[in-house]
Amino acid sequence: MYVYIMTNQKNGTLYVGVTSDLTKRVYEHKNKLLPGFTSRYQLDKLVYYEVFDDEFVAIQREKTLKKYSRNWKKDLIESNNPQWIDLYPSLF
Repeated sequence: MYVYIMTNQKNGTLYVGVTSDLTKRVYEHKNKLLPGFTSRYQLDKLVYYEVFDDEFVAIQREKTLKKYSRNWKKDLIESNNPQWIDLYPSLF
């Protein structure tokens, strides 16, 4: 399981999600195959993710991240990905 953050640009709009197949899910976001928030705001860059063995733990982490402030999430991203590069290509 994965918890991930998508954006449209550095310091842009943020989306926190959870999935069992990160490669597929990000592909869907990038190609706007799923209607909703990420399509509406053109969030097509994977800038952060965490890997979990337990689905319940991943879902709890997603809920926790969603409660944190925008600045806290930005700091989390920048601690691992200071340039906010799209991590999608690194999944292959």
